[in-house]
Amino acid sequence: MIGFLTWWGAVWDVWHTPIRILTILVVAVIARSLLLLSVKRVIRGIISGMNGKAAVASGLVQNARVVQRAQTLGSVLSNFITWTVVLAAVSSVLSELGVAVGALVAGAGILGAAVGFGAQSLVRDLISGLFIVFEDQYGVGDSVDLGQATGVVESVGLRVTQVRDVSGVLWYVRNGEVVRVGNQSQGWSRVVLDIPIAYSAPLDKAREVILHAAHSISRDERFTKQLMGEPEVWGIELLSGEQVVLRLVQQVGPSHADEVARELRARIKIELDQNEIALATTKTPIHIEVSGKAVN
Repeated sequence: MIGFLTWWGAVWDVWHTPIRILTILVVAVIARSLLLLSVKRVIRGIISGMNGKAAVASGLVQNARVVQRAQTLGSVLSNFITWTVVLAAVSSVLSELGVAVGALVAGAGILGAAVGFGAQSLVRDLISGLFIVFEDQYGVGDSVDLGQATGVVESVGLRVTQVRDVSGVLWYVRNGEVVRVGNQSQGWSRVVLDIPIAYSAPLDKAREVILHAAHSISRDERFTKQLMGEPEVWGIELLSGEQVVLRLVQQVGPSHADEVARELRARIKIELDQNEIALATTKTPIHIEVSGKAVN
């Protein structure tokens, strides 16, 4: 034992700097691996939990959003861990070599400020992307209006959001350029239909027919889970000499407004035809006098 200690003391006197550097590198690698493994396990647990819920319920959009947020946050945390460990290890190694780390940090700060000033748009995109993810402003599968693009979100990254519009065009929107977000897929949505009725049509009967058509959709199994609450006719939205516009509203679940609205229009059209209630027309009659007689 005494011989080993003597040998180790001699080795330490000669090789203490390389031994310390090697120890720092080994500890850094082990710490990074353990931290990254912890992050991956947490993210994997969230994703597997969402997949299990998707097999039981039909909340695929919400599950996709949670998975997307988890993956994005996992990527951010992994990069943060890697750079933190690397910087800590490099500064420790430089200290062991006798390098003035403080002077390097000051120089790196000046260089970082210069680079940050030149790449401020990129930094703004990254910061905006972080807030979009943390605040859950929108996620994969959401129907959104970002000002520059309107459509369904296909991917949310830290720098760019991908939106597919109704024509199939895939838009790449920089997160730093998103000034406002209109999200039609969070919580609930509302179908708003303005039905123009001919001015001469009986108003009470038209209201009754429209409500009957709106109530009939709730008895259809395809739409039962999409509806929230009862349909309402709020009243006259527009009144003119040619038409009376009645407004019908129906609260629905997120991402179902377009589908329900199309079905409501079809059912209302059938009900109005069956009850001989005419929709308003934009045609304006013109009377021409021919040989003393008025002709349309």
